[in-house]
Amino acid sequence: MDGFLSITEVATRTGLSAHTLRYYERAGLIAPVGRAPGGQRRYAAADLDWVSFLLRLRDTRMPIGQMQVFARLRSQGDSTVPARRALLAQHLAEVQASIQAMQHAAQVLQTKVEHYQHLERTPYERRHE
Repeated sequence: MDGFLSITEVATRTGLSAHTLRYYERAGLIAPVGRAPGGQRRYAAADLDWVSFLLRLRDTRMPIGQMQVFARLRSQGDSTVPARRALLAQHLAEVQASIQAMQHAAQVLQTKVEHYQHLERTPYERRHE
């Protein structure tokens, strides 16, 4: 191996389709990828690491628009570190609020499940006396 990966290899390693990888590049999420003499994309290890980070952001349900802002800031260098940190901190707060809301919803569902378990254990006749 020449130290680079083809789009097929990156797709296999990341679980993304080649189409999605090309879309990420067009959308500015991935910087233009190097090309082999025949024009095929050749991804470096750093490209793969970046795609993996994008996937983690996607797992947190970060909107693509925010991912694009983050990618643009990243491409501008270290002077954007405070802005990138702020963007991630804001998203983290949103993720934590979402987790809290889901935990509350799970508690409500748990209470309802327990209610129906109780109904199943209680004879019908006793419930309607």
